[in-house]
Amino acid sequence: MIGLAATVSYLPSRWMPAAEIAGLSGIPEEILVERFGLRGKHIAAPDEHVSDMAATAARRLMDERNLGPDDVDALVYFGSTWKDYAVWHAAPRVAHLLGLRRAAVFEMAYVSCGSPVAVRFCRNLLRAEEDLTTVLAVGASRESYLIDYTNPRARFAYDFGDGAVAALFTRDAGAQVLGCHMLTDGSFSGDVMVPAGGSVAPADAETVRGRRHFLDVPDPGSMKERLDPVSLPNFVAAAAGALTRSGVDRADLLCALHVKRSLHDALLKELGLPPDRAEYLDDTGHMSGVDPLLALDRAARAGRLTPGDHVLLLAAGTGYTWAAAVLRWTG
Repeated sequence: MIGLAATVSYLPSRWMPAAEIAGLSGIPEEILVERFGLRGKHIAAPDEHVSDMAATAARRLMDERNLGPDDVDALVYFGSTWKDYAVWHAAPRVAHLLGLRRAAVFEMAYVSCGSPVAVRFCRNLLRAEEDLTTVLAVGASRESYLIDYTNPRARFAYDFGDGAVAALFTRDAGAQVLGCHMLTDGSFSGDVMVPAGGSVAPADAETVRGRRHFLDVPDPGSMKERLDPVSLPNFVAAAAGALTRSGVDRADLLCALHVKRSLHDALLKELGLPPDRAEYLDDTGHMSGVDPLLALDRAARAGRLTPGDHVLLLAAGTGYTWAAAVLRWTG
């Protein structure tokens, strides 16, 4: 058995309420709260980066579990791909900040579907390498700084906030990692990106003047027309695949990425869950790959889980990949 033995989350101290987002974007506060499902979100300090937040969450977890640096066999980073620097890995710096001198270090690039994919990867890593006993997964996001509130094409990202989570995977202890599933539709690969700074459009004075280093959607109408019919069915298919592989009929608690209120409600209906059996992150917004594991950390610390519960981690990442993982809670 491979288990998720512990989680710890971290949120920056600054909280941006919906009223402030409304002032920047021109979208009425009540629309942000009721339709976007966003009461506010946390914002990293100017000198607080992805590697810093990931290390903070990981350090807290290690302290809670009384783990020393030499107790960690592997470190896996699964957070935002917008990090301290371009063309750069965050995991080595996180390992250095934590003093992990002997851990194998891995870096994943799954954007917003990072949590369930990381759960799958860590489970498989422990299954494949018998000499590994402790894997520490960390994810963080600072994507609030990628938002141009004057660009209506990017309004889907107005809920993007900052935060981090760490998760500890071990053998024969913790919530049992069961089935996982994912599916990808690459026809959406050109719909969401930071337009400039890569090889297609290298950074220059013109890309900076054109504000092309923020998240953008080149054609929102086209994306909506194509994505709306498949988004909910693909979330459900990812969930159904993970549940089937787990040998269970349904989940007892949903921990998903932050989505608009109507999609969240539709997911609950499709999954046969009442509203009180889901963690909805309306006070954090969306934090790239962090959301589902942060939601799980909240549920666990609030005592909302009982032994035997099946927890569904569910997310989707632009590109577009839908992913799910199921845990059997052991308390």
